[in-house]
Amino acid sequence: DQSPATLVSLLQESAAKWPDRVATDFMGATLTYSELEEQSRKAASAMANMGVTAGDRVSLILPNCPQFICGFFGALALGAIAVAHNPLAPASELHTEIERVDSKLVLAWQKTVSKVASLSVPVLSVDLVAALPAKLRLALKLPIPKARKMRAQLCEKVPASIPSFDKLAKKATPLSTPAAIDPDDTVAMLHTGGTTGSPKSVMLSNTNLVSNSRAAAQWVTPLLSPHETIYAVLPFFHAFGMTLVMLSGFLVGATQVVFPKFDESLCLDAMKRRPCTFMIGVPPMFSRLLKAAQKAGIALDSINYTISGAMPLKKDAQAWASATNAPVIEGYGMTETSPIVTGSPLSSTRVGTLGLPFPSIQVRLVSLEDPTKDVDDEAGEPGELIVKGPGCSAGYWNNPEESKNLYTTEGWLRTGDIAINDDGYLALADRRKELILCGGFNVYPSAVENAIRKLDEVEDVAVVGMPDEDRGEVVTAAIVPAQGRTPTLAKIREQIVEDLPRYALPRQMFLVDKLATSDLGKVVRRRVRDELLQRQR
Repeated sequence: DQSPATLVSLLQESAAKWPDRVATDFMGATLTYSELEEQSRKAASAMANMGVTAGDRVSLILPNCPQFICGFFGALALGAIAVAHNPLAPASELHTEIERVDSKLVLAWQKTVSKVASLSVPVLSVDLVAALPAKLRLALKLPIPKARKMRAQLCEKVPASIPSFDKLAKKATPLSTPAAIDPDDTVAMLHTGGTTGSPKSVMLSNTNLVSNSRAAAQWVTPLLSPHETIYAVLPFFHAFGMTLVMLSGFLVGATQVVFPKFDESLCLDAMKRRPCTFMIGVPPMFSRLLKAAQKAGIALDSINYTISGAMPLKKDAQAWASATNAPVIEGYGMTETSPIVTGSPLSSTRVGTLGLPFPSIQVRLVSLEDPTKDVDDEAGEPGELIVKGPGCSAGYWNNPEESKNLYTTEGWLRTGDIAINDDGYLALADRRKELILCGGFNVYPSAVENAIRKLDEVEDVAVVGMPDEDRGEVVTAAIVPAQGRTPTLAKIREQIVEDLPRYALPRQMFLVDKLATSDLGKVVRRRVRDELLQRQR
């Protein structure tokens, strides 16, 4: 079975192999593989009519929904680049990202249209209700509180001047022939702080994404049959959700139950309709779903495999594994590696480790001072994890300097993470970058600090991640108050809620007299964190 050269051909092959199999289930509305492939070609025509051609960037500001998938594959069929954005991001962040990649067209969920309407780029609005089953669409029109609440969560009125993507795609004639593209051309972009923490757009090619999807499918060997039902609870705008759920799912002919956000009650409703066989998520999702299932008396034993990533698994792993009767595979990756680098093998999962390298991926642990020298990993010496393989990105859009810094002189990708050899398995020792991993989301301390520092009651601030059983880490602010002021956590959160995504808002706050600094006067977050841990003891 030769690997398809492009993601578009991957979807075409799946539609030819499993035309009548359900590809997506969105709140009960289904699309078969042949319908999904046709709708993607209609989306491509609608975008071509808006002037999108090969090499252009198309921004998708959407939660998980069938329109994300059709917009993604539609852009690729034109030879354009699909740029995925977080719909919960503040307007300022979306503006920066869209301007950085110079998008030709924006597909925006109705609830995000107002954030981008002021840009000079054409915007098409996407209505999630249009993708729902007819019965549910009718129910949403009822003048009852439950319908009103759901309507408010899913949609919003948009100015008449903004055309509807759903209507344009419905009327369009399907694109007959996809553009011919080189497998090494960039097809998707995701945003990250990379190893330096300053936001950048990561370029991912067909080769990167196809190879990583195939490696994921091969890792969970029993999945290579079209009988799986995967719950798409991880966002498609994140590398983990895009590759492991959306792309790998289509590669193996799975049915994806698509959720606009993670919600335990929606998942449990879906379990009655279409039981999950393969769950991919982050640890807080497993513990929340397990609690809700136990309370509702709903069994989770249809789940045969679980993949967990983005943050370390703790005690929940055993309870989840018992309830599902399925091993939990922990993995490690980053956006720049499409994303998977390592995972625990099905035969011998070891909680708390990063596992072993995925097929076609090589890893090394090198000296923090000199990345050309390997550390003595047999003796357990920690080293920076560096990677080589077909999933490694060419670098960052329009940022040659940072793209160059991403690699060693010998062509190995630098992860910026420090790992150790734990009896043949890799384990994460520390994070070189000071990214806070909160419930599976990356939070950049400097972005939170910049928002807080502007406030009148704040003299200075350092933001760190403090350990938390449920979320991995919680965003914590150490604040030096302005003279005579006493800021509170509630007041700080209220004032910065417009500047940051909700998951980046601090959940803990400490008032301090001064922040730990280096000889040069630079705040040392690591020392600030140590001091706060002391105070908590």
